Amino acid sequence: MIHVKEISKVFRTDEVETTALDKISLEIKEGEFIAVMGPSGCGKSTLLNILGLLDNPSGGELHFVDKEVSRYSERQRAGLRKHNIGFIFQNFNLIDELTVFDNVALPLVYQGIGKAKRKKMVDEALRRVNMQHRSKHYPLQLSGGQQQRVAVARAVVSNPKLILADEPTGNLDSQHGEDVMNLLTELNQQGTTLVMVTHSESDASYAQRIVKLFDGAVVGENINQPKVA
Repeated sequence: MIHVKEISKVFRTDEVETTALDKISLEIKEGEFIAVMGPSGCGKSTLLNILGLLDNPSGGELHFVDKEVSRYSERQRAGLRKHNIGFIFQNFNLIDELTVFDNVALPLVYQGIGKAKRKKMVDEALRRVNMQHRSKHYPLQLSGGQQQRVAVARAVVSNPKLILADEPTGNLDSQHGEDVMNLLTELNQQGTTLVMVTHSESDASYAQRIVKLFDGAVVGENINQPKVA
């Protein structure tokens, strides 16, 4: 599904040049669940942004679903993101002024999907995360674990090929964190490809493969026997 070949990312200012990624090569197969680990500042989030087509690399090649996309314009990247990638963030990134239903529906609105079909897809996504009974509530009326479940529903509502999760349990207590990890595992078992950035050894234990970064480079990979949801 994704083939990264000697990807680099350099951030430049007038006085400083910082290499965030240093010739990383990585292959992600359809249906895999991969955890990316490493200390703060090692390039994990930068890698996730490039895999998610939120940013272009400074050098190297990025193949996404058989297309070389490393030099795509923002408009081209947005088109691919819209139909292929779902995002889950540590801070949930829900819109407080919208109901749970409308938060989950937002990606479908951007895709121009009609109201009747949109309702069916949102209802199904909320059912998958056991949040259909909260569809008329607002984010601030929910617990952190419930908000993250809504964020997962928003990520999967358009049935993306790939879900990228950035520290998905970082703001949750252990029980809610375990619930979210079990939910992600179930999605993976249903065929969704997952790439997760995490500091948590416990969260990483749910993945099939663990990729370790240090100073912008891959320094190791472990095949894992993942936990079963």
